[in-house]
Amino acid sequence: MLYWITQHFANRIVGWHVFSYLTFRAILATASALGLSLIVGPSMISRLSRYQIGQVVRDDGPATHLPKAGTPTMGGALILVTTLVSTLLWAELSNRLVWTVLAVTFAFGFIGFYDDYLKLVVRNPKGLAARWKYLWQSLAGIATAATLYYTATEPAETTFFLPFFKTFHEPLTAFGFITFAYLMIVGMSNAVNLTDGLDGLAIMPAALVISALGIFAYASGNAVFAHYLQIPEIRGAGELLIFCASLAGAGLGFLWFNSYPAQVFMGDVGALAIGAAIGVLAVIVRQELVALLMGGVFVLETASVILQVASFKLTGRRIFRMAPIHHHFELKGWAEPKVIVRFWIISLLLVLAGLATLKLR
Repeated sequence: MLYWITQHFANRIVGWHVFSYLTFRAILATASALGLSLIVGPSMISRLSRYQIGQVVRDDGPATHLPKAGTPTMGGALILVTTLVSTLLWAELSNRLVWTVLAVTFAFGFIGFYDDYLKLVVRNPKGLAARWKYLWQSLAGIATAATLYYTATEPAETTFFLPFFKTFHEPLTAFGFITFAYLMIVGMSNAVNLTDGLDGLAIMPAALVISALGIFAYASGNAVFAHYLQIPEIRGAGELLIFCASLAGAGLGFLWFNSYPAQVFMGDVGALAIGAAIGVLAVIVRQELVALLMGGVFVLETASVILQVASFKLTGRRIFRMAPIHHHFELKGWAEPKVIVRFWIISLLLVLAGLATLKLR
């Protein structure tokens, strides 16, 4: 919206051509989302408290979590709203990839919202039944994957690439691409949701990964950079930097209120949406394996749950004291802030390793 206005007057007002630069608009998008979050956040938290939309704490979890009962949740809606507003303000709205990412993010956000609504407003402790949640996630994931495949304009958009191997590129069939993209979107969505168990634990790694994917999108959308770095050139992908910057800014704004001790929790409405956004961005810029590396904390959390369930069913014994693995470290005696910050540090290192692949090809 504002991008269109600035372009309209770029030739009439001296200096307004600066708004055509992606990097400048990304800075504005981050600042807009962050500023909106800080402005709207307090009133939103107050309203959630007034309507008694508070967190339900498991009685079989760490005892240190019991005082968190009643803390306002569904705060992920703040992230989604500020991301949407900032993206609409600063992105080029004729870009199909921007609308695709917004659509899948809000589709998963709506699924999470309905799950939270059933748990916290209707007071149904189970929320949306797992089979229905997975069904709607699958439909949204498959629809997004199919859209990306059938609207692709260049072979690179549907080709599988391996990091470190600059000559490896394998074109994917419709079935192969849609299956792989579906697994990335739905898998990452649930992985972020599993990680969202401590104050600020999920949002900081998510913001870091989103920011890194924004860099990949910017480079992939620039023919010169893509050729120099030997990464796939994806026409129009550069504009996704605005979405990434908006989501990162919104995430930092949310962290202002979600940092330990949290004033508000994200809820499924935020976690499912952010995870889906990470998954679809990785698919678009053709960096799925790099995204799994950068999101290693999410992968580890998911793997810990799978291993715990499999071990208990097969042997009757548990590998971890509790899964996801962040609870394991809590039960070992680590203070919650220590678990959170150490996971943040690991995420930062993994993101840096992922960015390093831009040159190691």
